Amino acid sequence: MPMPTAHPYPFDPTQGFSLRDLAALRPPPLAPGFDAFWQPRYERALRRDPAPRLTRNPLRHAYWTVHDLAYTSTDDFPIGGWLLLPKHAPVKRGIIVGHGYGGRAGPDLDLPLREAAVLFPCLRGLSRSRRPPISDDPAFHVLDHIDKPERYILGGCVEDIWLAVSALLALYPALAGHIGYSGTSFSGGLGALALALETRIARAHLSVPTFGNMPLWLSLPSIGSAAAVQAYQARHGSVVETLALFDSASAATRITIPLITAVARFDPAVAPPCQFSLANAAATSNRHETVILDAGHVDYPGMGAQQALLKGKLGRFFDTT
Repeated sequence: MPMPTAHPYPFDPTQGFSLRDLAALRPPPLAPGFDAFWQPRYERALRRDPAPRLTRNPLRHAYWTVHDLAYTSTDDFPIGGWLLLPKHAPVKRGIIVGHGYGGRAGPDLDLPLREAAVLFPCLRGLSRSRRPPISDDPAFHVLDHIDKPERYILGGCVEDIWLAVSALLALYPALAGHIGYSGTSFSGGLGALALALETRIARAHLSVPTFGNMPLWLSLPSIGSAAAVQAYQARHGSVVETLALFDSASAATRITIPLITAVARFDPAVAPPCQFSLANAAATSNRHETVILDAGHVDYPGMGAQQALLKGKLGRFFDTT
């Protein structure tokens, strides 16, 4: 199918990369101190009791029972979200589903998942996890404490994902070894960082993931959170070392579980070379599959057909979790 041709952006959302160029991309090496930075955080997160709480939600659906979910993440941060449970089927697997930088207004009830407990966490500062003074505007959220690696908001969001796994296991201990993760855009990039250390997730899907190949992410024209960080770097010149620790493409070299990435050739919000750098890094494992989309973060001809094929693939993929 063709990529979009007419568009309103003052730059080429393909960044001028051919498929051959994209396939040749590799991630930057892991930042010095990557393990020293992340491993203690993961171990602290594992020691945390998320104390999950469920309340019945009034939403009605033929297949799912909907619950409001709350749990406590690191820094005593209250996380809100939703949990779907099958009405007339056993719970054989658990799936954690992330969200983009726009947050999430509610759970996705049109899922290719069955016999699954599906947890939708809202990562700190966004949607049901809003908390002043953190802005829920992506252009400001992505800058929250960016000058302090230990306090940078993205690190807390990664910990929220780890605590989502803990919350699901606290509710359903029998799901140990049968948990999957699905992240898109914002939660796709953060998912790669989480998966670099997380041993409790059995398989995962990352779609149009951000935060990959930070040198390119900082240099290629984009809209959204990347543009906000580029503007901050132009003014302050202080984010390179922090962002190296949060490079989702570098982190993806550590992912060894079965993984499906969906990456776009045309994308104004997450430059395609950044997405492909992550997919290519993870592809060093023979348990990985890359799905190439014509575009991301925009509507495009053939989008419905491509998304339907991807949804069917993911249904079969997660059925074996």
